[in-house]
Amino acid sequence: MKKLRFGIIGAGGIADRRTLPAMLLADNAEITAVMEIAPETAEKLRQKYGAKRAYTDAAALLDDSEVEAVYIASPVVFHAAQAKMAADRGKHILIEKPVAMTAEEGADVVAYCEARGVKIAAGFMMRFGSHVMAMKEAIADGKIGQVVSAYTQFTAWVPPASGNWRLDRKKSGGGALMDMGVHCLDLLEYVTGSRITHVASFNETVAFDYDVEDSSTALLRMENGAQCVVQTNFNIPDEAALWRFEVFGTKGRLLGDNIIGQIDGGTLNALYLQKEVGYDAAQDHAVAKGESVVGHFGNMYTREIKSFADSVLQNKPLAVPAADAVHIQKVIELCYRSTAENKIFTI
Repeated sequence: MKKLRFGIIGAGGIADRRTLPAMLLADNAEITAVMEIAPETAEKLRQKYGAKRAYTDAAALLDDSEVEAVYIASPVVFHAAQAKMAADRGKHILIEKPVAMTAEEGADVVAYCEARGVKIAAGFMMRFGSHVMAMKEAIADGKIGQVVSAYTQFTAWVPPASGNWRLDRKKSGGGALMDMGVHCLDLLEYVTGSRITHVASFNETVAFDYDVEDSSTALLRMENGAQCVVQTNFNIPDEAALWRFEVFGTKGRLLGDNIIGQIDGGTLNALYLQKEVGYDAAQDHAVAKGESVVGHFGNMYTREIKSFADSVLQNKPLAVPAADAVHIQKVIELCYRSTAENKIFTI
């Protein structure tokens, strides 16, 4: 089988923890080169993943003639320049979210790549989660009727730490909403098949003293009229966290517990009403327990890599085009404006 030869820009961090181990499991991809600023780190990662070469400079990796595509997992502030350099050299791109520091800059990157015939996809790997895909299918099949409400909660414990670029707004673009809420916003649209049309949001630093928000709540209206809430935090201990994704409709519900995150797992409870129901003054729903959906768990990152590689090698449409990430970043920017200006905004 033909394999897409990858170069990795920013091979430490999330790349080392999740994406590169997953790439080794993909039968249509291989790791040809890695790049990290520190020479000893780059060489260590080269040996760990069996790459042919290690670089300390992104441009040098991109000049490697054996590299056909790049995975960019560097700090956000470098994304735009690195993506454009890759496009100039004809390398296809899988880039971590957000695509760039602003939606406008991200749109420019996408247009730049398209003009040069380069595919660019965004790292929304949670779309490839077993239960997430099951939710999307159930909603598309009309099993819960018209979607009227949804709620997601996704959190992490991120205390102040020197050198953590995610806590520096100039390098990350934002805090909990930008880093974690971006996935929730994307999944809401992906699973429901409906775009966000209006936003109102609170974004504040409540528990810590860094300059990005550690608490975020976004109130959203979807194009079908559904009203949804996304909550993300950097200030809830992991042991206390409950990562939830819940969708309610006129004929049922889908309750996901720990189905979002970096590991494909959790539980999904589905309730599908098979008959028309009338008003019940007693409001007795204690028996509505629903049923557990069987999960076909795997590695979301491997599925992401395989999908992207197939798109390049077989010229298939991208499952997660970077334009989708740019759209979500527009939503996030309006969420931040909503807090600053105390207004509701239309997308």
